[in-house]
Amino acid sequence: MVLHVVSMNIIAPSVAAVIITGRHIGGTRPIWLWTATFLQITLLWTWHSPAVHDLLLRSPAAGLTFHATLLLAALFFWLSLLTTSAASRWQTIPALLLTGKLTCLLAALLIFAPRTLYGLAGHPADAPERFSLLHALEDQHLAGLLMITACPLSYLVAAVIITLQLITREETSAGPMRDGRLPIGR
Repeated sequence: MVLHVVSMNIIAPSVAAVIITGRHIGGTRPIWLWTATFLQITLLWTWHSPAVHDLLLRSPAAGLTFHATLLLAALFFWLSLLTTSAASRWQTIPALLLTGKLTCLLAALLIFAPRTLYGLAGHPADAPERFSLLHALEDQHLAGLLMITACPLSYLVAAVIITLQLITREETSAGPMRDGRLPIGR
């Protein structure tokens, strides 16, 4: 969990910021933002389904694919978010909040599940002499707590920053023009 939280919420936005810094990339259409949003959410939920998760635990190649696709989807999301055109910039806020909310929902399922949702193949709980099923459930709850803390926080912080930028921009453009007139209808 730590690896994909770091890759999706620290590495991906950082790499996206580095890619667009110093370049005049902008004006991305909102369709790319919404495509990236739904792709990221779909991959996150699909990879966390019990059947797929069991496959991940059995195959190192599948595990690598899991982390790579989530990182690429997150990078696509953050690049789309950071380059959305100024006229459509407001759409980044619902995209961030939707992603954060659905991540919280997945994390809540992990936290409040009364039983383990995933098989134990490859889990330390497979070694009955050292661990019990209870440890696997505690591990699942801890993973959910990590996810519910770290993931939505990055989306919420980005939404707050963008909202402040939009409010500031709107206040600036709504101020009186040099001749004292208000820019109504602009």
